[in-house]
Amino acid sequence: MSSPETTPEFKIVDLFAGPGGLDMAAHVLGVPVTGVEWDDNACQTRTAAGLATVKGDVRLLDPGHFDANVLAGGPPCQTFTVAGKGAGRQALDQVLDFARRMARGEDVRGELDALKDERTGLVLEPLRWALTALADGASGYDTIVLEQVPAVLPVWQEYKRILEERGYSAECTVLHTEEFGVPQTRRRAILIARKRPAGSVLSDVVEFPKPTHRRFRKGATQHTDDAGLQPWVTMGKALKDVRTPYEVVSNYGTGGDPAARGRRGHDEPAFTVTGKVSRNWLERPDIPFDPKNKERFGLPQSGVLQTFPTNYPWRGNDQAQQIGNAIPPRLGVHVLAAALRRGSGDVEVALKTLDTWEPSNGASTMYSVDEWKQKVASDEQAPATVGA
Repeated sequence: MSSPETTPEFKIVDLFAGPGGLDMAAHVLGVPVTGVEWDDNACQTRTAAGLATVKGDVRLLDPGHFDANVLAGGPPCQTFTVAGKGAGRQALDQVLDFARRMARGEDVRGELDALKDERTGLVLEPLRWALTALADGASGYDTIVLEQVPAVLPVWQEYKRILEERGYSAECTVLHTEEFGVPQTRRRAILIARKRPAGSVLSDVVEFPKPTHRRFRKGATQHTDDAGLQPWVTMGKALKDVRTPYEVVSNYGTGGDPAARGRRGHDEPAFTVTGKVSRNWLERPDIPFDPKNKERFGLPQSGVLQTFPTNYPWRGNDQAQQIGNAIPPRLGVHVLAAALRRGSGDVEVALKTLDTWEPSNGASTMYSVDEWKQKVASDEQAPATVGA
């Protein structure tokens, strides 16, 4: 994958990297990034996109295996989200207790692995990495950026407390994706932490990106004045290859009633793109509805609603799930730029690069955990060999 001019002062390790939402954001911002991902399907997509990847379990790795000063990640959200079975929500108090124990130096990995759904405990892996990077007086990561579904905000708030006790300035909030030009309504809990300069008693203020577009409100017109912000981006504008007009009927029922399915017009943002996005269908005012032959968005079009490039090379099985699980790259650009103190000019260039991105035919960088560890060991020994 061809790269814009890079900024060597930052290097990112991205945990639970998925098909590459945050990695694409880092790439167009010119920041080197290596993702850790264990799902074979997502890794196939990452390989086709040319994203640097360590294929394996984040629990088998630690900060010492990466030359990175920025920790990023979006742990699996299925057990925390309303689209999942809710094991994470039920275990929230337990997870928070685990976090506090980890902050006291206890090793709770065995207990986390024994949880009914181990994905619930994976939300604490970034904390393990952050604390490990601070061990034995080490300076730790310069910046930490994490994202998840809104139900995980209490966990990020506990992270914030723990990190602030260890010399970080940290903030967490929930962002609305349509306020950053993403053509769908989606809410994400974001944590940004930044290490305060050594010896400083002043807070290194953490600021979130400021909205560039209006928040969607059902029934409001697209051009309703709102502090000079741009109108929200509609499905019709994003999907230029889909004939308008149309109405999208959601797979999910309003208020839990399957018969009361939500509806959005082409002149509105899409519903939250989930792993079930391929079950949504389109209805048109000029064509009689045929329940046996429903029109649906294709997978590349669903990816575009997540702000992936039109020609992003989705591979493997469960492509709809890959798309639905990813952070929208456009949101990722805004969040990373805020975390790394990049200016609006950098954001503008990055977003233009994202819109014109093309997959390259260059060699992919894919390692297994063992291969990566061997590479790290070899790289560490290389200077001593040269100087011998």
